[in-house]
This record gives sequence, structure tokens and C-alpha cells, in this order.
Amino acid sequence: MKIAIGCDPNAEQAKQEVIEFINKKGLGEVTDFGSEDVIYANCAIAVAEAVARGDYDRGILLCGTGIGVSIAANKVKGAYAALISDIYSAKRARLSNDANIACMGAFTTGNKLREELVEAFLTNEFEKGCASQPKVDAYVKYDHERE
Repeated sequence: MKIAIGCDPNAEQAKQEVIEFINKKGLGEVTDFGSEDVIYANCAIAVAEAVARGDYDRGILLCGTGIGVSIAANKVKGAYAALISDIYSAKRARLSNDANIACMGAFTTGNKLREELVEAFLTNEFEKGCASQPKVDAYVKYDHERE
């Protein structure tokens, strides 16, 4: 699995810990989109565009709370970013919602929880034909029809 990851300067340490965890667990090949830009939207949009184009299978974004990067990433057509802060939501982001980007807060989640969230997000797949399929189809259809 190819994974794009990025963050703002506040989340650099958390991002490095996530990269180390992914590499240690063999969960995928990570490309770091950086953390230097204080305008977190720039990095979030770059990751979201790369995932939406299909260059990467999944994306991971971090900022102080994860809220800003999730808002920015969701502006990109084809990017479906979910703010995750508990294991159930991390799993459901994939299983029920087919999210392709996980967003987390460096200040709101500890390293151990971030590891569990990343693993849950990366190891679950959308269940095609599940009860959520019509809901996902509806927002994907809307996304593709907008300008």
C-alpha cells in the first residue's frame, strides 16, 4: 500500500512517530509530503490531490487537532478525509465510509493511540455492498458531478 503523509510544523514529531510505526509494522510504503509550511492547508491539499489522483492508496494528515487538515483535504474532489480519534471511528471510516485519508491531532491524541488509529485505518477495507453503500454512492456521485 502506498501512503502519503503530511502535517503542519506543530505535528512534525507525531508524523515521524507515525512513519516509524508504519515502517516497523510493514503497513505500507510512506511518502512524506513535509511539514515546513505553517499554512497546513497547502500540505493537506497536496496529500489529498495525490490520493484523489490515485498516486497513493491512502493519506494521513496531522495538525494540532486534525480539524484544519480534514477541512482542507475535503475540499479536493475525490478526497474523503475522516477525522479519527477513537478506534471505532478509525475502523468505520474505512468499513462504512470508504474514507481514503485519516486526519489526527498531534495535541489531542497520544502516540500509542495514534498507532492504534493508523493500524485500524490502514488494515480495514470498505465493505462493498454493505448497508452503507448507497450512502457512500450518494456523496461520491455528488462529488463527481460538482465543478
